[in-house]
Order: sequence, then C-alpha cells, then structure tokens
Amino acid sequence: MSETADTVVVSYPADLSEWGRFQVEKPSFRAFLRRTRDEAAEGDAWEEFVGVGCCGNTLDVPLRVESVEGGDRVGDGTEFEFDVREACDLQGGWRVQSADGPTA
Repeated sequence: MSETADTVVVSYPADLSEWGRFQVEKPSFRAFLRRTRDEAAEGDAWEEFVGVGCCGNTLDVPLRVESVEGGDRVGDGTEFEFDVREACDLQGGWRVQSADGPTA
C-alpha cells in the first residue's frame, strides 16, 4: 500500500493573471485538490477549472506536479505548495467586458 504524501509542489505558468493566482493559491482550491486527486507524481499535468469571470468566461489552468514528498497518495494531511514555471501563452486576463475578450 502507498504512503500519503506530506507535500505536493504544483506549478502554474508565469503568465497566469493575478486573479488566477489568487484563485489557485487560496485554501479552498488546496482543499479541492485534496478531494479530487487520489495520487500525485512528479510530471503529472492537471488542467483545472479555477473560476468564472464576471461575464461568464471560464479560466482553466494547466498545473504541473513538480515534486512530491512522503508518498504518492493524496490525503487529508497532504499540503499543496505552489511555484511559478515558464509562461505558456495562457490567456488568463479578465478583460471580458471589452470586445477584445481575454488578454492575449
């Protein structure tokens, strides 16, 4: 049987908006990851919905597991830490009221 991970370090792209970073790093999103992930391994890629903008546009963020300490199972005691990786042309701005849509 696998051990429960103590810490999972997950990265998001450098071009994630401030609003997106706020959504990803808040305690409720960490709890969401604990509830929805059974396992974590270095290199895993997770595409996660993090919220809806004021006019209905959604923001999906490509997360990547950078490291796992302790074991490969995610449990109630697993802590999630976040790091920033290279940009990936993520359109994460919220200019949804303008005709231009999200920032490019």
